[in-house]
Amino acid sequence: MGVSHISSRSEEQPERWSRRGVLAALGVSSAAVLTGCAGAAGAAEGTSGTTAPGAAAASGAGSASAAASASASAKATAARQPVLTVTPADGTRKAAFTRPVEVTVAHGTLASVRVTGNDGSTLAGFLDDAGTTWTSAAHPYSGTKYTVTAQVSGGATHTSTFTTKAPGATFVGNFTPEAGSTSGVGMPVSLNFTHAVADRAAVQKAITVTAEPAVEVVGHWFSDTRLDFRPETYWAAGTEITLTLRLKDVEGADGVYGVQSKTVTFRIGREQISTVDLSSKEMTVRRDGARTATYPVTGGDSAHTTWSGIMVISERFEQTRMQSSTVGLGDEYDIADVPHAQRLTTSGTFIHGNYWAADSVFGGRNSSHGCVGLHDTKGAGDSSVAGYQFYESSMLGDVVIVKNSGDRTVNPANGLNGWNLSWARWKAGSAI
Repeated sequence: MGVSHISSRSEEQPERWSRRGVLAALGVSSAAVLTGCAGAAGAAEGTSGTTAPGAAAASGAGSASAAASASASAKATAARQPVLTVTPADGTRKAAFTRPVEVTVAHGTLASVRVTGNDGSTLAGFLDDAGTTWTSAAHPYSGTKYTVTAQVSGGATHTSTFTTKAPGATFVGNFTPEAGSTSGVGMPVSLNFTHAVADRAAVQKAITVTAEPAVEVVGHWFSDTRLDFRPETYWAAGTEITLTLRLKDVEGADGVYGVQSKTVTFRIGREQISTVDLSSKEMTVRRDGARTATYPVTGGDSAHTTWSGIMVISERFEQTRMQSSTVGLGDEYDIADVPHAQRLTTSGTFIHGNYWAADSVFGGRNSSHGCVGLHDTKGAGDSSVAGYQFYESSMLGDVVIVKNSGDRTVNPANGLNGWNLSWARWKAGSAI
């Protein structure tokens, strides 16, 4: 229709118009058509009916500007929404257990974070000063599924889960004395590890031994598999001892991790210290400082002298078999029913009953292969003899001191005999 209109107006123009003028008029008329077309299109998208060509164009430009502004505003709002990140990431199945858990938030602050394991444990942690990063105070345990619940201040609560991988190789510390037991005043707390420990400091830091009444307790490494704890002097009678093991996931050697996380307690009973003098061939027993018994004994002969020094009873047998072949003495003896035997060294020194020697031997001469012997009877049932009586008065951890034996002091690592080290030398064996 616009073209017909222009053509009609052209027919009304005087013939004197030049060709340039006609072209110019056509050009103006074409611009108006495009604007009109634009206005028509704008009206079609609107809801208020027909709009004049000029007004329609302005309206379209305004709508586009408003849309752009709204889009920019939406993007800005989205950019300001809190973004939470949990490490390890949600759904991780073999997460490392050698690093802490971390929760961070961008464009916000953290109101609370809780990390719980399927074993019932909870990981404590702390927020940074900005309130945007929470870090667990300890590493997660291995082989455990954790749920992380984090709330953003003024926002929603977010939940994620991850599972830590299991360690490839592990170790444990087998400890003496037994949990809940009562021992004599000489009993150290001794741990023997099932794998050689390379990082002694890390392992020792994960083990604590405390006493009530309080006393300084220090660890001493005898080897890469043995760590003992003791105070400077014997424990006080009645002491309560607590051993705390936090070895789980502690790397004792390259790629080898501990698995224990437990607390056990022991008790020290009465004090009994027995002194064996192999010059006089007599043993004196003192209970809580008072002498309670004196027994004639026999010790090692000149070819098999008895160790000297402070020894601790580490095993007790009402009857046991003793064979010379087990201590490097060939086939010199094999006695199936040695009565009232109490071990003093790992290498095979015992204080025990003896029914095969003449009565005159006890208190008369040293004739054994290195053990300390007391008169006894076969079958271990006669309560009137010294072997029976001393055994009944004794317990694990009691101290037996041997002197004048003609032999050197026992190696402190040979049995539970660390008391033969001075306090300074004992402390020098600590890794921390």
